[in-house]
Amino acid sequence: MCAKTYIEPQTTIPVYDECDVLVVGGGAAGHSAAVAAARAGCKNVILMERYGYCGGDVTGGYVLLIPSLSFHEKTYVRGLQEEWYTRLSKIPGAVVGPPMELAGETDPAMIAKYGGVCGVARSNPPRIEHEFMLEPNQMKIEMDVMLDELKDSIRVMYHSWGCKPIMENNVCKGVIFESKEGRKAVLAKVVIDATGDADLCRLSGAPTSSAIDDECRCSSTALVYRIAGFSRAAYGAWSRTHREEAMALGQKIGEIHGFRAGLIGGPTDDVSWMNNWQPKHDCSKIADQTDTEMQTRLKIRQVVETYREMCPEVFKDAYLYDIAPQLGTRGSHRIVGEYVIDSNDWAFPKEFDDTIAWHCTVDTLNDNAPIEIPYRAILPQKVDNLLAPGRHISADKIAIDNVNLIPQCVGTGQAAGVAAAVAVKDGTTTHTVNVATIQDILAGEQDVPLPRNKHTDISYTENLKEHEYGLYTEAAKKARETHDAAGSYRHWTLSGGAGNANNK
Repeated sequence: MCAKTYIEPQTTIPVYDECDVLVVGGGAAGHSAAVAAARAGCKNVILMERYGYCGGDVTGGYVLLIPSLSFHEKTYVRGLQEEWYTRLSKIPGAVVGPPMELAGETDPAMIAKYGGVCGVARSNPPRIEHEFMLEPNQMKIEMDVMLDELKDSIRVMYHSWGCKPIMENNVCKGVIFESKEGRKAVLAKVVIDATGDADLCRLSGAPTSSAIDDECRCSSTALVYRIAGFSRAAYGAWSRTHREEAMALGQKIGEIHGFRAGLIGGPTDDVSWMNNWQPKHDCSKIADQTDTEMQTRLKIRQVVETYREMCPEVFKDAYLYDIAPQLGTRGSHRIVGEYVIDSNDWAFPKEFDDTIAWHCTVDTLNDNAPIEIPYRAILPQKVDNLLAPGRHISADKIAIDNVNLIPQCVGTGQAAGVAAAVAVKDGTTTHTVNVATIQDILAGEQDVPLPRNKHTDISYTENLKEHEYGLYTEAAKKARETHDAAGSYRHWTLSGGAGNANNK
């Protein structure tokens, strides 16, 4: 890295627009925040996104799996996340996965129907889990549809990169952004940092952390691509009858790439996605970003040809379908919030007065039971009128693996949008906002189940108690037998085979 510096001359930056709530980043968290704020009554919302579409990792990074939305027969993750499923279900080929009405079902026929792609919990006996796989381009369109439905309240700024918070003492007053029109500013009463890497929080004076455990999922990046021209069902059948050849094929693909990779089925039988895990890469560093992109693309042709050569029965007509337009991001910087989530939050049934979401963790330590996420986990320390939902929420280097998946991004984003709308309406700050009002809007108006809330049926809590919060099942007992010496469970180690759909 060059040690030279350059002093930028002082300049006057024009104000491009003003709003009540400014959301920077249109990924799963940011899109949800903008929609939720508008639906909560805010009529002056701006959504700023550096690309020309919303969805982030979902639509641009091809993270197609939306996992673990239910626990036994109850679906705890609803709200905007469930709305994705209901909207896409009306579009042919846009989504696959069991509806929430089947959650908890143990019928072998249902297990066989959904077990091939997604929707079966790793439990004993196996049970249906509400989760789904989506088609990214259809989701990209639907996200625009949702914004267009609220166009009287939301103004969308695509191709605009929010790069610096405007701070007055410890209060965020807006954001400076770059675009083809040059450097300009947007002023706002509340700013939501949904960049995924805490880009604004890092420059605001709020404490952040970049500590990542190299053995965990978050220390890896990806560039996902898709292969078509073959039947995923036929590949599964071939793998079951040619186990040694299938293992050799998977090993060869890993050798070609030089990192762990796994071919995973998608919403349709004729297109599968190649997820991958490139270890010890930080998605906020130029060198790691560049290496991830180039080292994946340089090997794709050889990978496709290897499938054709080693399994011609299935792949003789296979071809590269497309390459994700965005880097696959998992972990880098995150906020140190007013509360820091750690592994104990799902090793024990924690309760919080400021809970804004119930989320399953995709961790067998507690049999995938939901944990409570507090408002304070998206609330940065030391600065006001700045919220930070999404994959950079406040969690330690182990816990972040289980609370920064797409559902948690949607859920915390939805809560941040409601919180911002309430703060603007009441004239409060993000630190003094009435959390009870936020909870009532989420649970009473936006279909988000919350514990101990009058709008949420008590059966959700009873279900958790009946199954002992997932802590004493056979899966959980086995997980505790394999936890490391520090007592933290690393269920997503980067060593191992080709992986499966739950290793996003």
